[in-house]
Amino acid sequence: MGQSIQAWNAGSGERLWLSMLIDAMEQASRPELRSSPCDGVALARFRAQLALPASVRFTSPFSLRN
Repeated sequence: MGQSIQAWNAGSGERLWLSMLIDAMEQASRPELRSSPCDGVALARFRAQLALPASVRFTSPFSLRN
């Protein structure tokens, strides 16, 4: 998995991001990882983040200055 990140590193940031996303999805799909319990605090934070409107979730504080 990690070797693919280095291969994409010379490309654009979008390719690196996509490669990291694919690696994370492959890791999360492993049966031994899926069978382990999820941290309750992390799960509550994810739910709170997903409950926010999309405009709040994806807005960077840096883009608000412009």
